[in-house]
Amino acid sequence: MSTTRTSIASAFALLRARGEVGLLPFIPAGYPDLQTTRAILPALEAAGASAIEIGFPFSDPIADGPVIQEAFTTALAAGVKVAHVFSTIAAVRPAVSIPLVAMVSFSIVYRYGVERFIAEARKSGFGGILMPDLPPPEACSVCGLIRNAGLDTILLVSPTTSPSRRAEIVRLCSGFVYYLSVTGITGERDQLPPDVEKNLSELRAISQVPVCVGFGISKRQHVLRLAACADGVIVGSAFVRRIKENAGRSPAQIASAVGDYCRELLGREP
Repeated sequence: MSTTRTSIASAFALLRARGEVGLLPFIPAGYPDLQTTRAILPALEAAGASAIEIGFPFSDPIADGPVIQEAFTTALAAGVKVAHVFSTIAAVRPAVSIPLVAMVSFSIVYRYGVERFIAEARKSGFGGILMPDLPPPEACSVCGLIRNAGLDTILLVSPTTSPSRRAEIVRLCSGFVYYLSVTGITGERDQLPPDVEKNLSELRAISQVPVCVGFGISKRQHVLRLAACADGVIVGSAFVRRIKENAGRSPAQIASAVGDYCRELLGREP
């Protein structure tokens, strides 16, 4: 059954109309295998995810903590390549309507061929591309190619990014701005930084696109706290840990466990 795809802009417009914050899970492609990735995506949509960030396995992660690094290492050891990720997304896309964002190192894109990667990302069903190791001004030309292909651009802003650089990054974003709640690497944390609301409010004041926040988010209370100051919350390591905890089970069972955690974060009944 084919579904109508929702753009990133439409997804956030719907959230604003409902007065809700979006939940954007991060899933490493091919972990523990591609069949599980294929099962997880529709399960997350059914559980209430607003969009899904899909990580392309990389041997030298930019800011990923040990949980995500281990997942990427496992996927690479199993032989997962860029073409496999694209074919998996293309196969499951008819059953998934929410936006899918590719999180990928620019070094992978460069080796694959920038225009070739962008074209195949769109063909397979991605709606946006995030390259965490491609800051401005180097990002300018690549972002232009991405937008010309009909995809959205997402860039990172950290707590230490200067005001002038924040403005430069925001101008290059057409999908949403990804604000890192903390400096350092990804991973679950008990407490969020005390200045996260202030920083998010300042960023939203200069942005024409939604602002999402990630790094350290893993609990329902985190989501509730951020709902008043962010358009979306991105959860990565905690989702990957749920996948790892259910390793050895069937793809459908892993997808069910991941969907339950998604509902937990959103405060929905299983």
